Formats: sequence, C-alpha cells, structure tokens
Amino acid sequence: MAHRGNRVLFPENTLSAFQQAVTDGADIIETDLQLSADDVFLCIHDATLDRTTDGTGVVSELMFEEIRSYNAAATRPDLAFEPIPTIDEMARVIPGTVMIALELKSDAFLKPDTCRRLSEELRREALHERTVLLSFSTSRLVMMRSVDQDIPIGWITGNRPWPHAGIEMFGPYWPLLLLNPMLTLIAHLMGQLVCPLDPTPDTRLGLYRLLGCDAVLSDDPGKSTRALGRVSL
Repeated sequence: MAHRGNRVLFPENTLSAFQQAVTDGADIIETDLQLSADDVFLCIHDATLDRTTDGTGVVSELMFEEIRSYNAAATRPDLAFEPIPTIDEMARVIPGTVMIALELKSDAFLKPDTCRRLSEELRREALHERTVLLSFSTSRLVMMRSVDQDIPIGWITGNRPWPHAGIEMFGPYWPLLLLNPMLTLIAHLMGQLVCPLDPTPDTRLGLYRLLGCDAVLSDDPGKSTRALGRVSL
C-alpha cells in the first residue's frame, strides 16, 4: 500500500506520486480526503494548505477554484506545477487492477449527506468496487457504513492493541504488534485484513511475514517492493 503515493520521489498526494506508485508495483494507493467549502473531495492530508502547498488557509473554508490555484508540488521547486487532485483525476491515473484506500480526514464525514455523496461519486467514477475507506475515527466509519453497507472500511489506531468489530481492515501502529503478538491472529479470526501503520516498513518485513500481516504501508513503494522480492512494472 503506497502511503500518499510514492512520497519519496514526488510530493505526497499528487498525481505524479500516484503514478509513480503504480509504476513501483503497489497493489493499493492510499490517499487522504478533505472537502473544500463548496464540498469538492480533495486528495490532501492536512486540514490546511500551509505545509504541502504554496497557499495558506483552511481547506474547508476555501472554494475549490481558489484551492486549485495553489501548487501541491511547491515543496519541490524542480518539478512542474500540480494542483491538489480530485477523486476523478486520481481515478484516471490509477489502473483498474490497483485498489484505492481513502482516509477520511474531515469531520464532514460525520454527516450522512457527505458520506452519501462520496459513495455516489465512487460509483460514478467506477471506483466503488476497488476502494476501502480508512479512518482513525470509528464515528466516521460508522456513519459511512450507515449509508453504504457494501463498501469495506478499515480502522487505524495508534494505541489500542485489539481489533475493532465490524470492519474489514485493521491498521494498528506497528509497535502494537510487539505489545500483542496475537493481534494479527485475532484480527484474522474476526475476518479482518491487517496492514500495520508503518510508512517505513522495510527493516520489519520479516516480522510482518512471521505475524501473517496481509499488507504493508510504505512511503517508498518501489524500495519496499524490491525488498519483498517483487519486480516493479
């Protein structure tokens, strides 16, 4: 699972990062979802523009057209301008054989209308069948599940060494696997896939194989696929 695309070679959550992750051989592209003031779904991690773009301000307080004027590749002056991607733009650069993991970053996903619009957009863009929705917030996941019972959901946690019922994927912060070595087995017994929260997993791949983890997260999916003995495209 490519964490925000390949964020080592390209700025995170840009089309270039997503495309590179596909070339690297990633099976799943992970990105983050925020909403603009006019309710456009955008692939950006932070609630503000300040860290990753040449703009400032809160994403949810700015209109889509203004947000699009800022450069999501501003941290890399050697690269061309890239706007913050939308879901449909992301869909166009990720082949149908690659899954997508969308992390719900905003409390707007506590609103049924927002969750319903996301479900409809994923279906419209032919993404619904290959998407898993992720969040640290069980409340956002529960709301999403209430309006769409078919889409898989995954819970991420930094402090609970025990799976949560009613999900399809479990993302524990990786030291929790040391705290509770039975964690993966328990999750599997509950019908859940396990992907440790570990953006730099390469030195622990043997541990994850031993514990039976189903996926690994990586900031540098090219490096990780090579470490796994897989060949990039």
